[in-house]
Amino acid sequence: MTATPVDHQHAAPLDITRYPFKPLPQKGPDVSVERREDGCVFVRSNHPLAPPARSVGHLFAEHAAEHPERPFLMQRLPGHGAWRGVTYGEAARTAKGIAQWLLDQHLGPEDCVLVLSSNSVEHGLLMLGCYTAGVPIAPISPAHSLISTDHAKLKHAFQTLRPRIVFAQDAAPFARAFATLRAINPEVTFVTADGGEGSLSFAEIAATEPTDAVAQALDGIDHTRTGKYLFTSGSTGMPKCVPQTHGMMVHVVAASEGLRVDDGVERDPPQSLEWMPWSHISAGNIAFNGNLHGGGTLYLDEGKPLPGLFETTIKNLYEVSPVVFGSAPIAFAMLAEAMEQDPRLRASFFKNLIYMGYGGATLSSDVNERMQALAIAETGHRIPMTTMYGATETQGVTVVHWATERVGLIGLPLPGTTLKLVPSGDKLEVRVKGPTVTSGYHNDPVRTADAFDEEGYYRLGDAARFIDPEDPAQGLVFDGRITEDFKLDSGTWVSVGTLRPDVIAACAPYIQDLVIAGQDKPYIGVLAWPSAAALEAVRQEHPGADPFDTLGALVSEQLAAFNAGAGGSSRRVRRLILLREPPSIDGGELTDKGYVNQRATLTRRAEQAAQLYAEPLAPGVIDIR
Repeated sequence: MTATPVDHQHAAPLDITRYPFKPLPQKGPDVSVERREDGCVFVRSNHPLAPPARSVGHLFAEHAAEHPERPFLMQRLPGHGAWRGVTYGEAARTAKGIAQWLLDQHLGPEDCVLVLSSNSVEHGLLMLGCYTAGVPIAPISPAHSLISTDHAKLKHAFQTLRPRIVFAQDAAPFARAFATLRAINPEVTFVTADGGEGSLSFAEIAATEPTDAVAQALDGIDHTRTGKYLFTSGSTGMPKCVPQTHGMMVHVVAASEGLRVDDGVERDPPQSLEWMPWSHISAGNIAFNGNLHGGGTLYLDEGKPLPGLFETTIKNLYEVSPVVFGSAPIAFAMLAEAMEQDPRLRASFFKNLIYMGYGGATLSSDVNERMQALAIAETGHRIPMTTMYGATETQGVTVVHWATERVGLIGLPLPGTTLKLVPSGDKLEVRVKGPTVTSGYHNDPVRTADAFDEEGYYRLGDAARFIDPEDPAQGLVFDGRITEDFKLDSGTWVSVGTLRPDVIAACAPYIQDLVIAGQDKPYIGVLAWPSAAALEAVRQEHPGADPFDTLGALVSEQLAAFNAGAGGSSRRVRRLILLREPPSIDGGELTDKGYVNQRATLTRRAEQAAQLYAEPLAPGVIDIR
């Protein structure tokens, strides 16, 4: 069964609820809920954990031995050339050589290898070599080296961990970063894939002949050993350094496996396309280690959900038909726009797809409906849309592991995890305890103490609520950041985390992303980035005119309609500025995962935020009535 695709902007919307979901081979909701007299609510999954591996290194070695000839990690040659990569067997041999070289340098669990560059075949092999030798690896955002003008976060990471080995893909682009680090420690050893000036060749260290010392090192690794250091985004100061133990990482795999149902369907080994950076848990831990466990092939996508870069992702999706596609909400919006115009892309994308997953921010209902309309047109089914909620300090906390009619859920706790919901004003603050949660920040006892409550639960700083308190199995909904919510001057609370995606959806397809302003002000204001596709469409329709003026009028109409049904002042948008300057990575506005940082944007653009409240009306400010 198939459906005829619709013109999203001009035709009546398709009633997607008439179409069934494609079967999702995961167990349904099953939780226990305990309500305490002090108002705290504890939520646990009744599904048991699968047996966890001893370490990520052991997990990889086991699966590499099972299917050594299967492609493991693939990346294009420069200039969007042919795919090149390694099989599981080749990766295992290389990881052992790297492990031996690390041991020959007398590195151990108290040392680490710092990685400056983004995802690559060599980066992945280095990560496995570190896991095999028992030497922690620490990937950081490439923006700290390549875009930052002062290298403040690069220096912070280096001084926090004091690595003896630093890796980057190519020497020349990172020459300035290398010089910064040499000034701190002239003895540091640099390794690059191209063996450029001042560095050792990755191929040289990978060719080291392994000895029995490698097997002995792997045998000494257990759940307590640190496998990786990751840094938080640093939205409220310098990033915090979070040790990632092997126990934390393999228990996420075990929890996911505990939810899996063997539906008896024989499928080819899964393949996935990944652009999100390994300097974050979603790609570097959950996706990478999950791919290892599933015996899949991971294709590295050098595209990003940004104008001029997303075209690379589209080219890759012509060739790679993923079983699971996970990305940031911004990527789904751009993908929907592309597939609505390109049936070939749509056919390739949905060919093998079982489910989609978004994370890091709430996916708007509008984008979900567009993706489902495309899925129906291609397959006759809706595709389950899942999400995993977590943090650098916790790995995954909750997951939507069933097909659901709505987006905005954060799901239910993963097996083995206990969720504690603590009353905070009129909200419930999310706290968590379990084998995936860190024991604290690296060499930072003060912030470690502040991060946990008196019962040892990690405080995430988010709020959540049940869809139906009488039926908790329907799941939890994200209810905003406790620290982002604010009051208008009337004392009315504004829930930024819930309002923001609703306003984006109301302004579709004209707005790419936005931030909410209004603390101690009489009304809500918005700073918004227009969609690149919408701007281009306006330019073509009105040549010679300022597209921001035309787009502003269209957005104003849609916000007025939104306000008419919004209710009170906590939901109505009074003024808007369309931003001409894109979000800045160096300024902390945009993470390398494509997420906009609300607090950093309002701080960096304080003058523009103030213009939202200027009288008389400031130039460029749109007043919505």
